[in-house]
Amino acid sequence: MTVSTVAQVNAAIIAGNFTNEQLNSIGDAIRFARAQLTNQVKSTLVKGSTVKFTNSRSGQTILGTVDKVNRKFILVRENKPGALVGSVWRVPANMLTSA
Repeated sequence: MTVSTVAQVNAAIIAGNFTNEQLNSIGDAIRFARAQLTNQVKSTLVKGSTVKFTNSRSGQTILGTVDKVNRKFILVRENKPGALVGSVWRVPANMLTSA
């Protein structure tokens, strides 16, 4: 089966008669791809890099500077105009993009 879009993948999974083992395999592939994306993003980040991300609760785009690169999460200090010190956010690496 050839699948070309995310919508087609979703439809195939929803409509498919997959076994539990096959669904576990699909989940493993997703986790692997997500880990690869995280590693790719982390390799480009260093302390002082300017990044942005979207706050999942408010939908607001946050612009900030990397304070620290941890194993799973990146500490990002928000750049607030007019503020001496911005908030520090603990953000998964795959949610960050270069600003």
